[in-house]
Amino acid sequence: MAVTAKRPNKVALAAGGTGGHMFPAQALARELLARGIAVALVTDARGGGFGAELARVETFRIAAGGMAGAGLVKQLRSAAALGLGYLQARGHLKRCSAEVVVGFGGYPSVPTVLAGAHRGLRVVLHEQNSVLGRANRMLAGRAGIIATCFDKVEGVAPDQLDKLRLTGNPVRAAIAAVGKCPYVQPGAGGSLNLLVVGGSQGARVFNEVVPAAIAKLPEDLRRRLTVHQQVPGDAGTAVAKLYDACGVSHHLASFFDDVPERLAAAQLVVSRAGASTVAELAAAGRPAVMVPYPSATDDHQTGNAQALVEAGGGWLMPQESLDAGGLAERLASLLANPAVLARAAACARAAAHLDAARDLADLVCGLSNGNGRSARPDSGTGKEAAA
Repeated sequence: MAVTAKRPNKVALAAGGTGGHMFPAQALARELLARGIAVALVTDARGGGFGAELARVETFRIAAGGMAGAGLVKQLRSAAALGLGYLQARGHLKRCSAEVVVGFGGYPSVPTVLAGAHRGLRVVLHEQNSVLGRANRMLAGRAGIIATCFDKVEGVAPDQLDKLRLTGNPVRAAIAAVGKCPYVQPGAGGSLNLLVVGGSQGARVFNEVVPAAIAKLPEDLRRRLTVHQQVPGDAGTAVAKLYDACGVSHHLASFFDDVPERLAAAQLVVSRAGASTVAELAAAGRPAVMVPYPSATDDHQTGNAQALVEAGGGWLMPQESLDAGGLAERLASLLANPAVLARAAACARAAAHLDAARDLADLVCGLSNGNGRSARPDSGTGKEAAA
């Protein structure tokens, strides 16, 4: 695909809903602003905007509604909301004089991308996961380029394959900075730090399985171990009692606002496998046991985790077969083998796309095709043309 687009004066970003869509949009906004390009954000009611740090970004809100898995009445209401959002987005795009629309997936992006395409604007899509999301599948025909974060991407129709360009998923600067510091390999008899995180909403299954697994570890490992665990909801007291009972030091919180520091200190991570989580593990260069969220759309978290596993940066444990005994065995084996952890940390870091924001901005500005590389669909799965 030849690069013929001219540098835009203003770019509209279509993103909303979860942080998985908003974080890369924010990173792109920061990069575009640094290049002197004006940015507008078109989001839904849930999108909180980019805050004071990016006050120069105009923020417009539109109606939007998800339709996947909903009943007929809800689908009709969602369709009406999407229609209203489309009309609102057309007006916003006209008023802000955007020349390019970048969609970050999820249903809040649909009205704006459609409105931009119908106005004749250039459309770029960014897909964070290893499976093309349903919104991006629907919008793929409108896009000139689809920026991806993994070498293998499922759910791509055959006639859209030449649009794929590998850029990676931008991560926060503080996370990327962790990877610049050497991984602290556990020393013989030294302290061990285990970080347990479940994404923005936590993972309730970790509240039960991880403490039970820790209790089964050999006493010498438990004596050296400190667990830093994100505990959603009001389960903190109960989880603390479990760790107290087996004599393990612990730091629990419903949300960690110092994740970069905790990642820097961690020798091993137990986590979900959302796109942002996997990108941050790679950028930080931290080995992880990943338990994909089983209800994720199209099981995309399994694909995300598998990519890091294939790179040598982690281990996958499906939730369906997760139990305290199996997790204890895996943790004991890893924590007792510092060389294995150090090698996985190096492999994770090697798999990171550290210039993802820059490369994505280059695509948006028409300066490159994404490091000259194309992402490729997964083979042998039968999902390439899934709709």
